[in-house]
Amino acid sequence: MQEEVWVVSFKKILIAVDEGASAAHAADAGTDLARQLGAEVAFVTVVDPAMMRVAMDSGISEVKWQAEAQREAKSLLRAFTSRAAATPPPLEFLELGKPAAKIVETAKAWPADLIVMGTHGGNVVSNILLGSVAQGVLRHAPCPVMVLRAPE
Repeated sequence: MQEEVWVVSFKKILIAVDEGASAAHAADAGTDLARQLGAEVAFVTVVDPAMMRVAMDSGISEVKWQAEAQREAKSLLRAFTSRAAATPPPLEFLELGKPAAKIVETAKAWPADLIVMGTHGGNVVSNILLGSVAQGVLRHAPCPVMVLRAPE
């Protein structure tokens, strides 16, 4: 009986990023993998409008909050793109909405062969009450998902 060999080829790797250490670790791992495979890389970050409520409660206007959040998100994407030092430079996607849904939508639209993302490793109660971006992406992704925790 001949053994079956299964080969996976990733040509387009989408890396979801935010300000956390787990995202930085995932970005490094994703760009290293892309380099080894000769794959294209794109970074995606999502501005969550749900966070706007906190800002509005503190007296910041919706327009001002959204402009500042998008400016910070663009700066974050540029930092990850510079850090990747890839040729060609990674694409950058800045989305507005629920993070898990927007990451999945971006993976479908680009279309990605692999999503790489970090997880904060929240506890069971927080995952049940708040949901988890990683869990949402895992459930609905159109491709494999690599979820990494930052080394402690």
